[in-house]
Amino acid sequence: MPWLTITIFLPTVGAALLTVLRRSGGQGARVISLAFTILTAVLSVALAIGFNGASPDYQLEDPKVPWVPALGINFHVALDGISLWLFLLTTFLSVIAVLGSWTSITKHDSAFFICLLLLETAMLGVFAAIDLVLFYVFWEAMLIPMYLIIGVWGGARRLYAAIKFFLYTFVGGVLMLAGIIILYFALPEPDRTFSIPELLARAPQLDGSLQLTLFVLFGLGFAIKVPLFPFHTWLPDAHVEAPTSGSIILAGVLLKMGAYGFLRLCIGFFPVGTEVFGPVLMWLAVIGIIYGGAAAMWQTDMKRLIAYSSVSHLGFVMLGLFALNPMGIQGAVLQMVNHGLSTGALFLLVGMIYERRHSRMIADYGGLWEEVPVYSRIFLVVALSSIGLPGLNGFVGELLTLMGTFTSAWVQAQLWAILGCLGVIISACYLLWMYKRVFYGEPKPHRDGPMKDINTIEATAAVMLLAGIVWLGVYPAPVLRSIKPAAVAVVNRFEVSRGNVPRTKPFADLAPDVAPLGGTELPAVFSEDDEQ
Repeated sequence: MPWLTITIFLPTVGAALLTVLRRSGGQGARVISLAFTILTAVLSVALAIGFNGASPDYQLEDPKVPWVPALGINFHVALDGISLWLFLLTTFLSVIAVLGSWTSITKHDSAFFICLLLLETAMLGVFAAIDLVLFYVFWEAMLIPMYLIIGVWGGARRLYAAIKFFLYTFVGGVLMLAGIIILYFALPEPDRTFSIPELLARAPQLDGSLQLTLFVLFGLGFAIKVPLFPFHTWLPDAHVEAPTSGSIILAGVLLKMGAYGFLRLCIGFFPVGTEVFGPVLMWLAVIGIIYGGAAAMWQTDMKRLIAYSSVSHLGFVMLGLFALNPMGIQGAVLQMVNHGLSTGALFLLVGMIYERRHSRMIADYGGLWEEVPVYSRIFLVVALSSIGLPGLNGFVGELLTLMGTFTSAWVQAQLWAILGCLGVIISACYLLWMYKRVFYGEPKPHRDGPMKDINTIEATAAVMLLAGIVWLGVYPAPVLRSIKPAAVAVVNRFEVSRGNVPRTKPFADLAPDVAPLGGTELPAVFSEDDEQ
């Protein structure tokens, strides 16, 4: 049985059922959507149980199905230690998104959940596709449902935010498509393929200048999606105007696809481009960390504050990826999962009080600690996880990305790591300052009277997220163990692709200011038994 394919398209089956029954709407649409997202999550966990975490290879592979045989395009899906956890994150957050929409979506509810389920299939397809054209099709398929989620069910400026999101992402997708076409025809005719595993062996053999061009085309598309500074300007508007579940999916999953593309395609296919543009991307990541945190500090809207915090946190992910050592990549992938949980939880919690007071302005709140004690305590734990408090998930990912950066062989690696540490300090400033103003002090009077604490549906979603936050903070070993073989394979493949010849300046004619890169392992202070 092609269980991976079934898991990917199960939400689409739910969307089709809702389309047939859409007149029912109301509670029925919610129950059907929740049932299909839960079933998809259960199937993904069942797949993960059979995953061999000690292998760097693709696993859970379904039979290859010819799609466009004349061009060698196939429907081909599989997972490795990197994509597995992003796949699981997607199925988990889809359940949270349905729960987060339980009471907030009041118009065209069947259509909303149809869009949400179709979006889940597209996201799962991106992480599972190992055919480049299939990857692109799933990548573009995300645009329409997310555009509708923002444009139909968003806030007052929803149409502006939706169009801006669509245009930015569509332009990035067109650049990536141009890169795919050029890459295909650049290969010798007998070797032309869209298979990602085969391209990992063939693409690095291309001419260096062509690799630079292709890295730019693919990289711009991924940088917009991350979003990497200065391509981030679509993100705050999209987050602020999107409904709660849209913000959860946008921050929790969609932003990770850009970083995943950099890791899976840019680093894997184009070692020359990686060495030339790696320092540029590291500088942009550091700028994003500091700028995103500083911008978040001065926001008056809680959702906009969290949106800018995503710009900062994704900077850590980029630092870990382009550290080009197993530790940094492990930390980057773990941080993608961590950010999805913590920031998804923050958007969920802000959405809860927005439903009660119809305001996200920090100045409109105060004294909530006594008014809604359960909600206040949950918010505190989530905020501390986003800051990176030891014992919660954010600490482990940030620590590994910064240590991976510090031990990287780039000339300025230590400087980037030190500057990245400033982002940790800044995140504590803006989140704790926001928490102080919203939850302490004198309660602000409101015409609706005291606020109600969280209900059963909201508590269920919040507890699910808290469980993930605490688990990855206390015991991340299973995740790191399964990521490591794939991370080592990425580094080894990069080394082999550039010749793995000891030299003082690799690709000296292309990157004269880049020191030799190595597959830096964990420092000797860590043993094999306790490296997690």
